[in-house]
Formats: sequence, C-alpha cells, structure tokens
Amino acid sequence: MSSELFSLKGKTALITGATHGIGMAMAMGLGKAGAKIVINGRSSQEKIDRAVETYQAAGVEAYGYRFDVTDEDQVVVAVDKIEQEVGPVDILVNNAGIIKRVPLLDMPVADFEEVIKTDLTGVFTMTRPVARKMVERRAGKIINICSMMSELGRNSVGAYAAAKGGLKMLTRNMATEWAKHNVQVNGIGPGYFATSQTEPIRVDGHPMNDFIINRTPASKWGDPDDLQGAAIFLASNASNFVTGQVVYVDGGILATIGRPAGED
Repeated sequence: MSSELFSLKGKTALITGATHGIGMAMAMGLGKAGAKIVINGRSSQEKIDRAVETYQAAGVEAYGYRFDVTDEDQVVVAVDKIEQEVGPVDILVNNAGIIKRVPLLDMPVADFEEVIKTDLTGVFTMTRPVARKMVERRAGKIINICSMMSELGRNSVGAYAAAKGGLKMLTRNMATEWAKHNVQVNGIGPGYFATSQTEPIRVDGHPMNDFIINRTPASKWGDPDDLQGAAIFLASNASNFVTGQVVYVDGGILATIGRPAGED
C-alpha cells in the first residue's frame, strides 16, 4: 500500500530547467519512481539532448524540448506538442530560474525585471496552459521551486528574493483556485546544495563554504538527491490532501535564528 502511494508509474512529469543541477536530481527521482520525464531548456538543443542521454543511461524514459518559459506563445505550442507526442502532463515542476547577485542600489532596472520575468512571471506563463488541461481532467500536481529567499533576505539577491517571495504567494493562490478541481499546488524550498555551480566555493577556508557549514544545523551542504523525496511525495498520491504548502529542504537553516551549528 505504501509503495503504491508514492508510485508515479504511468505518469508524465514536465520539469523545466532540468538539464543539470537540482532540476536534474529531482527529475531523476521522479523518473526512478516510474514517471516519464520531459525536460526543457532554452540554451541549446545539444545541451538538452545530452541531458536526455544521461536520464536514459540511468534507465529513465526521458524526452527533451527546447522553449523559453517566459515566452507564452512558445509555452503554449510546446505544451500541446508534449501532450500529443508524450502524453498528458500529470506533474509540472517549475524549476527554471536565474539569479543576479547585485546590490539593489547598483542593479539596473532591466536586470531586476529579467529576474522577476524568469523566476516569477515565467512560472505563471508556464503553468497556465498545463493547469488548464489538469483542471479539465480533474487531476494534477504542480510543484514550484521556491527558495529560502522566499522567507529571508540576503545581501545582493534582492531581485531573486522578491521573485521567490512572490512565488510562495503565487503557489498559495494557485492552490486556492485549483484545489476544487483536484489539482494540488505546492512548493519546495531548497537550502544550499552541492552542485557544479557551487563547486568553486565548496573548499575549506572559503568564507561562503565556512558560512554554510557553520550556519546549517546539519553542518553540511545538501546533496541534490536529498530533494528527490520531497519531489516524489508532492508528485504522488501520498500528497493528495496537501496543497498550498512550501516544504523547505535546508538542513534546518530556517528552523534557527542563526547560531553556528557547533555552538551550544
């Protein structure tokens, strides 16, 4: 019974921005739980194809489509094509996003707007055509990838925090509007993870590395695979009465006022 609750066999999951990093880790988890995986990217078809090969080598049925989540016309065309060629999208994971680390007083308005357009408006643009079909079918799971910056501020990430804070509330409003149609909408808020992007700072003596290890109660960076359990739960029947929530997978950072992990 418990295995059936978490099984995604027969489901199709669309995960945006899943050519690498935490997006790939979550998509891999959904695939190993039985789902067909559809990934997207906007940089190059070659990058998407390489990612698809990685999934397939791991025994996951995977497909890749190139489109920009901020372009409504591209999204509508892509969703229709995916549903025709792969199958109805049962699970949508809005993972695509960018960050620009610039203090607010120095940040050009164009850069601020680009972050908001990608990380917040892009989720709205990506979700609507998928959600419309879910509402018609009266079934669907939507997972928005939020952030600890959905709750906290930090130097030089004001635009990102504004977008992710907005995404938390967009998640709650999507949940409010679509729950009656049996569509559950939740978020995952990752902490600090060991990815290729963070590799340059994950060395002993680097100030950011020391900060993360000391301020995380778990005293370590997260492994991207640590996100798979939350993703599978929110994508499966196990979460059928869970909606409008953000699950923070952060090693305990948000549970503390910031005392270093080694202090009593």
